[in-house]
Amino acid sequence: MTTIDPAARIETGAAIGQNVSIGPYCTVGPNVTIGDGCRLVAHVHVTGHTIIGPRTVIYPFASLGSPPQSVKYRGGPTRLVIGADCDIREGVTANIGTEEDRGVTEIGDRCFLMVGSHVAHDCKVGNDVTFANNAVLGGHVTVGDFAVFGGNSAVRQFVRIGEGAMIVGLSGVRADVIPWGMVQGPLADLVGLNVIGMTRRGFSKAQIHALRAAYQTVFFGKGEFRARLDRLVKSAAADVLVRRMIDFIRAGKRPLTMAARRAEAREDA
Repeated sequence: MTTIDPAARIETGAAIGQNVSIGPYCTVGPNVTIGDGCRLVAHVHVTGHTIIGPRTVIYPFASLGSPPQSVKYRGGPTRLVIGADCDIREGVTANIGTEEDRGVTEIGDRCFLMVGSHVAHDCKVGNDVTFANNAVLGGHVTVGDFAVFGGNSAVRQFVRIGEGAMIVGLSGVRADVIPWGMVQGPLADLVGLNVIGMTRRGFSKAQIHALRAAYQTVFFGKGEFRARLDRLVKSAAADVLVRRMIDFIRAGKRPLTMAARRAEAREDA
């Protein structure tokens, strides 16, 4: 049974699913869809053309679907789409898209957005992504599944974050991050691989060792970077994780976060 606190305000046109709980002082706009089993704890603001997936829980003072923080936004009916089973904590903000891009901001299933984190306009966030407190994405950022953002980290606009990447807290990311890469620093460098993340995902030791070897070849081998990458394509094309890293690098149109120094000792930090 859906329950709506008398102190909440639900505007005409909003679509509220079954078994939804909306607490006191929540506001839900006329173009919002709240999926089955969602819970808006209290003081939650959902506006714009926004869809919240089933069983997502939203905590006080989160603001979802407000206009993008972009001078290029022209007031169009762009969207915010949030997946199922997300946990959106206090003070989280996520904006709708802009007409300059796909017109939609997307957050996947089972994402955990901790206090004060922000997903800007036109971002596309995968499934099972974790944002620690005050982690923020600039506009047009793409994030792969299972990525993790440490507290007070920031990603500049148009950057791609690969699957399973680890952004260490207090890091500023200005270039693409390879799948399962770990970056750190105020102007972040690639400092190793997210071995703990790969282990938790159930990858075998052989797979992890193969990716480590590929990482060493690409970032620390002899010769030019593109030549090293081409050699790796020929020698490790059958390995799934290595292939994903190669494909990610080759698909890039913007700079790649590079390894500034050897960091094997940091890989399992």
